[in-house]
Amino acid sequence: MATLADEKETGFVLRDAVVDTAQGQVELRILSCPPMEHAGFVAAFSTRLGGVSLFEPGGLSLGYGKGDPSENVDENRRRFLAALGSTNYRLVTARQIHSADRCVIKDGTSPRDNPNLKCDALLTRDRDVLLGIQTADCLPILIADPKTQAIAGVHAGWRGTSARIVERTIADLMRDFGVNPRTCLAALGPSACVECYEVGSDVIGVYKKEFGYWKKLLRGHQSPDKAYLDVAAANIQQMEFCGIGRDRIYVSSLCTMHDNELFFSYRKEGKAGTAVVGRSLSVIGRMPEAVTNPESGPGESRE
Repeated sequence: MATLADEKETGFVLRDAVVDTAQGQVELRILSCPPMEHAGFVAAFSTRLGGVSLFEPGGLSLGYGKGDPSENVDENRRRFLAALGSTNYRLVTARQIHSADRCVIKDGTSPRDNPNLKCDALLTRDRDVLLGIQTADCLPILIADPKTQAIAGVHAGWRGTSARIVERTIADLMRDFGVNPRTCLAALGPSACVECYEVGSDVIGVYKKEFGYWKKLLRGHQSPDKAYLDVAAANIQQMEFCGIGRDRIYVSSLCTMHDNELFFSYRKEGKAGTAVVGRSLSVIGRMPEAVTNPESGPGESRE
């Protein structure tokens, strides 16, 4: 099991931020990826602390339709953006459907303005947009290219991963924005780790069929018809196949189930769909007036 102390070694840091509310000041904890910031991008992952919620006192649930009225989610998103210093950005999220579908954002239109926006990856090159990915065990992947300033956010559960959503997203970045994957950076946020991500025989069959390297992704289980799936390893393999170097891929050591005091977990809290579980939000965007150095190596400062 990973610890919070491991995060600095993996390229992440937990930061506390105080924001103003109508009831006074509250403190939020945000997981950030400094190497992405040094390259000129906002790259942050919310925790469950510092919000307002009907089903969990102080819960910072950031997904609509997950048990809280929209005004609570609106306030939680306002707090999260304030903690990031990004209140002037347009936050774009989608109705995620566990697919390999992607949407290119060119005008900052949000799904509340466009209810037909259903996909599991968002791409843009707009300067004032934050792309948001909602999770509660699935893997959030943030991708940025310092050279073209194109960005993407990916929601990768077992279905999207088996359908190669991150490969398809990178192909979109190449086609639509002229991205060279070798100049990209990627941050993989908290998700259910391989020690916790239990799957059944149907998922095992899918992965054995789709991936020649399935033995690297499936770990033995005490039950013969179950296994533990390494979703992060599967997506890292896909990104490397597309040309993103392993030294440019940052992977959080935190697990939504092991570290449930910090992150929402559907598998741990959902009670087979009978309990309301909040959603975390992972965001990627371009920093204001970012100084870009596309030739700099991973982790180097942009000053």
